[in-house]
Amino acid sequence: MKIRKPTPSELAELREIAEIQFNAPGELLIPDQIYVSVSLNTNRVRLVIMNKTRYLAVRARDYRFNLYLPAGKVLNSILPHPRLRVYVKEEYAEFIAKGGTLFAKHVLMADPDVRPGDEVLVVDPTGTLLAVGRSRLSGWEMVYYNRGEAVKIREGAYECLNSFH
Repeated sequence: MKIRKPTPSELAELREIAEIQFNAPGELLIPDQIYVSVSLNTNRVRLVIMNKTRYLAVRARDYRFNLYLPAGKVLNSILPHPRLRVYVKEEYAEFIAKGGTLFAKHVLMADPDVRPGDEVLVVDPTGTLLAVGRSRLSGWEMVYYNRGEAVKIREGAYECLNSFH
């Protein structure tokens, strides 16, 4: 992997992917001051880096983004509620923020437009970001069912939250 500034066409393509996948303005999610990690074999972008941390990963199989916390924070601030969000019951918030798996019985509410495989923001009842991950169920199923994994957590925000001790 080689880390460098993206070309103008790569930047435009990344922003377009963000607009399609998250229905959010590409310039807000992907600013000019990013770096990219590029595959040496294919010369395709695999990782978006901002402030020397993982920001977004580009999945090779479908060219969609995997979210990491820094990008999740940006999305949480620019998307209207409840878009792409799964709300967790207060008593399980700390467990989820530590990276624990979110089960359907712990879901308070979810965006009904979420589909299995979508990248989602996991938030507490007040809208504070707890984690980012990939949904295993649709939004309505998360609320309806009391069994099964709702979201596979990729990264929890425990270190970032001052309210937990």
